Amino acid sequence: MVESPFYGKAGDMMTRKVVTVSPDTSIRETASLMVANHVSGVPVVDKDGQVVGMVTEKDLIRNRMEDEKRESWWLNLLAEGERLTPEFVEYARAGNNMVRRVMHTEVISVSEDTPLEEIARLMVEKGLKRFPVIKDKKLVGVISRADLVRALGHRSTKEDVI
Repeated sequence: MVESPFYGKAGDMMTRKVVTVSPDTSIRETASLMVANHVSGVPVVDKDGQVVGMVTEKDLIRNRMEDEKRESWWLNLLAEGERLTPEFVEYARAGNNMVRRVMHTEVISVSEDTPLEEIARLMVEKGLKRFPVIKDKKLVGVISRADLVRALGHRSTKEDVI
């Protein structure tokens, strides 16, 4: 039997200081938070700290591309050949510019006790880069591919010493 290269559980390697947004956070603010914190996705949490979705770079990019197509048609229809004021265009965009519109709500989460080997398998099978770590229905961390790579490096260092 081949021993798993992953040793430990989510709670051992997860990131505990997690950048989150609410469903009502603007897409622009979300993008800024992701860039400033060097993350490619964030959990979306409600006022009680429960995960209600995830939003990733892919979601933001796809949304922008779809918006450009839809918006051009929509604004032309509204304008009926007239020029729309920038204020009106901004007002029309505002309600359509929240994370709740682009987040995905089918979120796979793990617990602090989930083995790293299982997390690695899920990441490969589902094509996901991160999972929220939940305890008592609340977000307590995130485990990402980078955390698994760190676990591999940690394990290799221990094996080199032995």
